[in-house]
Amino acid sequence: MNKGVFSGETEAARLARGAALGEVLDIAEPSGSAWIALDEGVRASVRYRSAPLPDPAAVGLPEESLLVLALCHPDGRIRERALVGVAEHPVLFPLLVVRAADWAAPVRERARQLLVETLAGEVSAETVVSLAPLVLRVARRERGGFGLELLGTALRRAPHELLLPLCTHPDRTLRRFAFRSVVGGGLLSPGELARHAARDDDTVVQALCADAALAATSTGESRDDRDDVLEPLLGARNPRARSAGVTALRRAGRPEWAVEFLADRSAVVRACARYVLRQHGTDPLPWYRERCTDPADPAVPPGAVIGLAECGQRADAELLWPLLAHPAPAVRARAVVGLRTLDVSDTEQLLPLLDDPASGVVREAAIALLPLSGALPANRLMGFLDTGRPRHVRVAAFRLFDARGGVIGLRAAVALLEDPDDRLRMWAGQSVQRWHPAADARPGDPEVGELLDRAGHLFSEYVLKRRKWEAGLSS
Repeated sequence: MNKGVFSGETEAARLARGAALGEVLDIAEPSGSAWIALDEGVRASVRYRSAPLPDPAAVGLPEESLLVLALCHPDGRIRERALVGVAEHPVLFPLLVVRAADWAAPVRERARQLLVETLAGEVSAETVVSLAPLVLRVARRERGGFGLELLGTALRRAPHELLLPLCTHPDRTLRRFAFRSVVGGGLLSPGELARHAARDDDTVVQALCADAALAATSTGESRDDRDDVLEPLLGARNPRARSAGVTALRRAGRPEWAVEFLADRSAVVRACARYVLRQHGTDPLPWYRERCTDPADPAVPPGAVIGLAECGQRADAELLWPLLAHPAPAVRARAVVGLRTLDVSDTEQLLPLLDDPASGVVREAAIALLPLSGALPANRLMGFLDTGRPRHVRVAAFRLFDARGGVIGLRAAVALLEDPDDRLRMWAGQSVQRWHPAADARPGDPEVGELLDRAGHLFSEYVLKRRKWEAGLSS
């Protein structure tokens, strides 16, 4: 093994030379990774450098440093004997967690016994909370799950104010574990859970907190209590929390509030709003149709456009076609998506959108035209590849050529082999290398031979001959 493989070897060497533990290790490091690195570093130093444990009497090694080296030693008998001294040095409790997942059964069992006694004893809640990140990291190991149940029990006994930092910890796994403990112990009010669901960026935490907040809000509670939960959920930026809040409007006796979310930017939230209204006996389709009636109205909500397609009929496409010329790019893009959702297409109306100034509209138009790529006018589409066009227009046009294939697709790809745009040039080269003649292609087409020769640098001599043979061209 190469020296320096483990990041903790330097720290291990400093400990062996007499440095104090606090000088070489960030004991308060929140993730616990420093302890794991040190454990690996000591083992590597002793095993691969043949460095025996120093004699504390000879080098004046601090007791904690000597104990760390022994707890991380490759010899399981040394590790097991060193466990006895951990109780007198609380700063070394993280290594007790590591040894509880030890591969040597005697070490592992003794460490687990001590860990149970430690977490069930007079250890401060601050110490328990500080061990949580390391316990979760060690739990990923084959024998590392032992500490999870102990940690959960200890966290439920911890004071409320000590758990809150864990609920905002940057480690996503730790936040999930903390919230499960908080929810299981009923340590947060429904309103607090709702606010966490609205603020957290992890979907698991959002779902856990939103579901717990709503489950704790019964119909027998006051309207103010329900509003304390609904308000943060309905105003959340993440769709998971908003959808939970919208769905809860039915049980809260306020289904009329769901109308405000019919045009939400999230498809899940829109679907929940339609469900609530239908359960209340209201059909949302007329609301959508009314919002999309006037294509010149600058206030048309983009969510209403796609919402009309999600619950409408193919005849509703007549309301969407005029919106392709709406001044708002988001409305134009949603109109294209809506037409695709309704399975309605028209090449003459969609093709001009490839030259739209908004990249989102062009992207959606290209997706809608992909099934029709074989019927698109090649000369007109080739014009969209001109270097003077915006990049998003050129990318969309070549995407359609690439999907079309055949001689026309090969022609477009070869034309871009010397394009100034690096990514387009690379994409064109890959398209040429993937190219094979279509089943209905005319054998022996001389244009194919000319194009393949122009792209000959992309093939080996054998592959180039093979492509020409496939196209019916003699060698």
